[in-house]
Formats: sequence, C-alpha cells, structure tokens
Amino acid sequence: MPAHPALIVGGGPAGAAAAITLARAAMPHLLLERSRETGDALCGGFLSWRTLETLAGLGIAAADLNPVPTLRTRLFAGTSVAESPLPRPACSVSRHRLDTVLLAAAIGAGARVERGVAVREIGDSVRLDDGAELAADTVFLASGKHDVRGAARPAGARGSDPSLGLRVRIAAAPALAALVGDAVELHLFERGYVGVALQEDGSANLCMAVHRSRLQEAGSPEALLAQLAADHPALGERLAFRSGSEPIDAVANVPYGWHAAQGAPGLFRLGDQAGVIPSLAGEGMGIAIASGVSAAAAHAAGLGGQAWQERFARRIARPIGLADTIRSAAENPLGARALVATARALPASMGWAARMTRIAD
Repeated sequence: MPAHPALIVGGGPAGAAAAITLARAAMPHLLLERSRETGDALCGGFLSWRTLETLAGLGIAAADLNPVPTLRTRLFAGTSVAESPLPRPACSVSRHRLDTVLLAAAIGAGARVERGVAVREIGDSVRLDDGAELAADTVFLASGKHDVRGAARPAGARGSDPSLGLRVRIAAAPALAALVGDAVELHLFERGYVGVALQEDGSANLCMAVHRSRLQEAGSPEALLAQLAADHPALGERLAFRSGSEPIDAVANVPYGWHAAQGAPGLFRLGDQAGVIPSLAGEGMGIAIASGVSAAAAHAAGLGGQAWQERFARRIARPIGLADTIRSAAENPLGARALVATARALPASMGWAARMTRIAD
C-alpha cells in the first residue's frame, strides 16, 4: 500500500491553498482531484477584501481574477431596495477562473497534484474509486460540498427542510451590466434568496439558496424562476436576459449553519467540510481559503488535526452564527422587509454585517 505523509483530498480553493502552503514549507504531500478538467462549481463567486488579502499572500492578485472590483451591496425585498458601499473593494469571480489560477499557483510552487483520482472512503486508509488504497499519516479533507464515506458530515446538520443551491449563468449584455454594475445583489424571498453579481467575463452569476419545500411547491427549478420573476420585479428584470437555454445547476442538502466543533487525529477538515456559512454572507470561499492556509501552516508547525480543528471552529463560530441569524430573518417576508428597512434607515448596518460575517483573524 503506497504511503504518503499528507494527502489533500480535493483541488478546489481549500485544497489548493493548503497545497501552496505545504509546498512553500517543503512539506511532502499529494493532492488528489477527482476532475481531469477544471469545471465551474456552483458558487456565489464572491471574495471579500479579507480573502483578497489572503490570496495576495499566496501570490494571487485580485486583478488576476477579475479586473473590475465589486464595490457595493444591494439588498431587495419585494419592491424595496437598500444599497451601501462595501467596507473595502471585493471581487466577483467564477469558480472556473479561481480554481484554475489557484491550482496553477500550487503546481508552480512545487505541489504534487494528480487529477482524475476520486477518493471514495476515508478510514484506516484512503480508498480510491478504482479500489486502490493509500496510507496517509495526515489527511486534509477539502472535498467541498461533497461528503466522503467515513468522514461525512452528520446528516442531522441538514435539518428537516434542507436548503438546495441552484445556479444559472446569464451571458454578458450591456443592459444587464448597467442594472447590476459594481454591486453584489441579494434578492430576498420566502424560504430563500438569490445572489447576483457580474463575473470576470461580464456574465451574471445568479446563485440561489432555497428550501426544498419551496422548490417542491413550485414543481421545478424552471417554474420557481418564473414564479420569482413574476413576484419580484427587480429579479425579473435580470432574469429577462436569459435566453432560456442556460442550464440550471443544482446541489442538494446544503447544511447551512453547521460547523465541525471537534476534530480527529490525523484529519484536517477544510472549507465546507469544516463549516458551512449561509451563502448570503459571501464568506464561503473565504473560509475555504483561510482554512487551507491555516491547516497547512499548523501541520508544518507540528500541530495535529484535532487541536487545529477546535481552534479553527472558534474562528468561524461567530460569522457562521451571525450569518445564520440574518438568513433566518431574510427567508421570512416580514423579516426581509425589516432588514431592508433597517438598511435604508441605517446604511452603515450593511457594512457592519459585512465586517462581522468575515472569518476572524
């Protein structure tokens, strides 16, 4: 059975950040990524100013991801809207672009990367899709929203009416760019919300979190989009730019609000495997990248996975808890209107929420 000092399972932002950090520290490792080609994972695509600082430390500039910064937040509930500048410039980027740049940086730093290798189970050894087994002293679990047998997140974290993620990309159009501009938008509706932002190629990324019950009532993702377009004028304006042929990507049972409070020896849980912040906070990729850097640095310094996990849990508890509280209000019509009314009366409250839902230093 081949043995490795450290295996990184997953080549997304968390895994790539860990690989860069380990390579720079000359720590032996192997990153396994199941896809042969970089796709465009379902994601809101928002990088906060704090995440951009972390990426700069990895040698990646914001302009390498999207030359046009994201400067403001826009919040919608029905016909009401509130807008506020972000505390500092941020970035909206596709996962295809981000993952491509991060993996290239990892390989450039000397990381060992094997693609087209899927991990099916983690136990006393790491079992691959083809039945082969690898021994590893340390495993960095960076599989994103996809659980791995033997190290899956608890099923109870999903709740009785779990959230699903839906995403549609709308081709670039001058009139659409004029509507959205340099903002990241949140359109609130009963039992869900839609985030909208322009990415590096000018296309609009519409990423939705919706409870299963709401989708079931609508009957299908397409029917839900049509219903929301009719009931929410601003969102309808943006959806009107769809050609109708765009695919609707989906991911089920996203355990928003959950985080791993305890760790296990020899295992570092990264990104969504460490904690799942409600996507309206725009800090999912921030947590992923920060966890990869922090865990790899801890490993290089001799700190075990169990101790690191508990320390990292304390870092993410506040932003995840606050974001979950805001999400509970946003998914209720009365709460959504109250959030927008507060933001209109006190624009600084939006900046406060943006700052407080960032991962702690």
